[in-house]
Amino acid sequence: MNWSWPYFFEYLTNGLMLRGAWTTVWLSVVSMAIGLGLGVVAAMFKMYGNFALRAVAEFYIWLFRGTPILIQLVIIYTGLPQIGIRLTVIESAIIGLALNEGAYLAEIIRAGIMSVDKGQNDAARAVGMTWRERMWYVILPQATRTIIPPLGNQFNGMLKTTSLASVISMEELMRNAQMLAQIEFRVLEVYIVAAIWYLILVSIWGLIQVRIEAHYEKPFGPAAAVSPDAKKKLRKATQQAGHV
Repeated sequence: MNWSWPYFFEYLTNGLMLRGAWTTVWLSVVSMAIGLGLGVVAAMFKMYGNFALRAVAEFYIWLFRGTPILIQLVIIYTGLPQIGIRLTVIESAIIGLALNEGAYLAEIIRAGIMSVDKGQNDAARAVGMTWRERMWYVILPQATRTIIPPLGNQFNGMLKTTSLASVISMEELMRNAQMLAQIEFRVLEVYIVAAIWYLILVSIWGLIQVRIEAHYEKPFGPAAAVSPDAKKKLRKATQQAGHV
């Protein structure tokens, strides 16, 4: 089969492909948001919960990190109806992607919290802060800087992982590309266009991620308001004090 430029350019702006790209975006955002909530809860249970909560969190993380997401999607969509739980394609895709993502995000969040020096928590406790206050005002703001880069990379991966939802007939970018390929049998042109759209989405997110990471790299709290001159004077005074 010869390559066809007219079909390539037609598919590039085809309405079915554009709708598929939009579905990929919102499906990724919704699944990631729910997965992040699940990840936070699982991380908290695993780190600070009692024995039962830790066991639940560890089982959840073990199960969804240890099995392929493709199988998880198929089981949710075709297996749950066997026990009376019927979900639509959209519901199955969101639940499957969110549950899988939450297991990975739980470990990322846990690692971020553990990266904060233990002395920070001890100091906050010494001044009378409750556990919730320590987490909200001391631990999480510092852990966020560690969590943001891998979190952004996970969303990058989510944009491409949504393609697996095509196996349960979710009409996202990959599924719509498959349908177009079946109409004209221009498989190569369609899938290259799909690849281009994935590259576009990932590249746009890459630009957004850079801005987000730059924002969280800035100093926060009172130090952020100190002028450059004041910082130089403070550094000089500290150096002089070290020689005394």
